[in-house]
Amino acid sequence: MRFAAVADFLVLLAIFSPAAVTCFVPSPKITARSASGRPTNLLTMSATGSGGAANPMPNLPLPPPIYSEEPGTWAYDTMSRRVDAEILQRTYEENEEEFNSPEFAEALKNLNNDLRAELQNAAKTKLRHLKDLTEEEARSDERAREYNEWKAIMDPYVEKGDTWLTAPWLVTEFYAYRRLMEALGYFDKTKPTYMWDPFAKAKKAGLDTSVSSAENVMDKIEALPNTKEGAGIAAAFSLWANKMDLSIWPADSENASVDVFEKILHSAEENLLHDDVDVLTDYCEQLRTKGGGMIDIIVDNAGFELVCDLALADHLVASETAKTVTFQLKAHPTFVSDALEKDLIETVEYYAALDASKYPNAKRAGLRWKKYLDEGKWVCSENFFWCQPFAMWEMTEPLRSDMKERCDLAFVKGDANYRRLLGDRLWDLTAPFQDVVGCYFPCPVCALRTLKAELGCGMDAEQVERAKTLDDAWMTNGRFGVVQFGTGAGKE
Repeated sequence: MRFAAVADFLVLLAIFSPAAVTCFVPSPKITARSASGRPTNLLTMSATGSGGAANPMPNLPLPPPIYSEEPGTWAYDTMSRRVDAEILQRTYEENEEEFNSPEFAEALKNLNNDLRAELQNAAKTKLRHLKDLTEEEARSDERAREYNEWKAIMDPYVEKGDTWLTAPWLVTEFYAYRRLMEALGYFDKTKPTYMWDPFAKAKKAGLDTSVSSAENVMDKIEALPNTKEGAGIAAAFSLWANKMDLSIWPADSENASVDVFEKILHSAEENLLHDDVDVLTDYCEQLRTKGGGMIDIIVDNAGFELVCDLALADHLVASETAKTVTFQLKAHPTFVSDALEKDLIETVEYYAALDASKYPNAKRAGLRWKKYLDEGKWVCSENFFWCQPFAMWEMTEPLRSDMKERCDLAFVKGDANYRRLLGDRLWDLTAPFQDVVGCYFPCPVCALRTLKAELGCGMDAEQVERAKTLDDAWMTNGRFGVVQFGTGAGKE
């Protein structure tokens, strides 16, 4: 299936109802346990909304979560080796001068003797709670709430004596970055490391190298037609702009035929394992004809990917598909390259200040973006929920109510966010996205994901088999992707 029309999409949802699923494509071999071993529930504290009402859940029975105990899996390698030996070691090396300064002595000691020592013995080290808040931190309602949320998250695993490998992968991976913030004293105003981003240099390097690629992209984005095809191409850029074939772009984009833009989309879809672009763009066209909607982008990485997200938001506003675009951003440094509000602002200012003689398209884009922010057409929103391992059906308040009542469409970017859409659970790879995600999400949702973890849903069986024959690492190396649309739970 290449593109699905809205009617076809609804028919497919009916055909692939839980009772009608006949094609089963199992996930790769990953450690997962049921009630006979570990409980299949990851987290339950946020399964209710405001007023105690239960949040909607997936339509299908919840499968087991992914654990990190089995050698040879990506989860095992991540928690037993990669987080410490690659990520934290590289973070130290990139900030060696700072870490070896007197001001950072306590942070370095905490990093090495506490967090890294635990991860180097991940199979045997039992998880613990975060250290108590300082008196000043405890006086902040926001800090107290975030601390208490993590206390509730970790309670079942600390009480059972789980280790870094026996607790669910999603929990321990997010927890590692929260523990890094603890080691640094990131939230402690008395520390010289207060609000210091250990990944800032890596993100700045990504920003510096983004411009040459972005210059060409911005030229194309600015020329997109205010049509379904234009929206589809903008979404494709956001998914994987660096893999699109720009050589076939027409010289006169404004007057190009629909067939030409269809060809451009086709050049970007060879590695798509499911493609709901037609469903997405039909919906975007509905928003545009109504005068525009409120659209959110749940952001993933800084650098070139963020630039392409900004390009998508640029087209959504310029085409009047969106009245306002809200960027949902992490509230503290996480997963190295994940974007904070400061990263987005820095990106806009960086592009607005470019030399117009070298990068005219990128500079014009930066100036437009700056104007969008100044005029309130773009809004930044940080939330600790995006830094926590809750499944997205456990979205906390008031975030869930806000998205439910305000948001007409949410783009969910990246693999870590996608894992949370699925609760980091081992769904049948062909289980319909609508039954797994679209039925519970607080608003209409479109996932733009390149595969970097051993899980998924809503993928076409024949495309999955094709990917397996083409690449043994098809689920983890980012070569393949999906564009998946869900209707959302709807407003009551």
